[in-house]
Amino acid sequence: MRLVGKIGMVAAAALMLAGCGSSDDSKASETSTAKTTASTSQAKPASAGRECTAEDIKVDGGFGTAPKITIPTDCDPPKQLIVKDLVEGSGPGAASGQSLKMNYTLITWSDKKKLDSSFDRGETFDLKLGQGKVIQGWDQGLIGVQQGARRLLIVPPDLGYGASSRGGMKPNETLVFVTDAVKVGS
Repeated sequence: MRLVGKIGMVAAAALMLAGCGSSDDSKASETSTAKTTASTSQAKPASAGRECTAEDIKVDGGFGTAPKITIPTDCDPPKQLIVKDLVEGSGPGAASGQSLKMNYTLITWSDKKKLDSSFDRGETFDLKLGQGKVIQGWDQGLIGVQQGARRLLIVPPDLGYGASSRGGMKPNETLVFVTDAVKVGS
């Protein structure tokens, strides 16, 4: 008999035995199921009933200074990339293939804490736009940014790091960036 057939027979026997338990066994099973259901519902936060917009995010500070970002608790993280210029720049907008020098602060949605900031390091983050060297939320969200612009990016998990957990962020994390375009082009 193949291993798969043996496993199936063992599983069927276990199910039959479970069905033959006493009433105390069924109470224990109900309690276990209730605990599992309760812990599952605690793992995923309850919906606030609406998705947040760019206007719901509060950002203090101007271009060139480290921003203070406040994420509200009365709305859910958006499921689509949100891009909003908080300070307008000047000159031509960035196109795919162009070099950018950016400053940024990153806040994670789930715990509303700063995870990273180039402002704190005192160094810009240099990239070539649209080359897949950064998360998709940046490659898409920084298209058209002008030098001198401060831009808010709210990046859903599928355009960020997805199910991976890296650098202190949880899996399927929504990311909130405030970026300053220090230089657009070479």
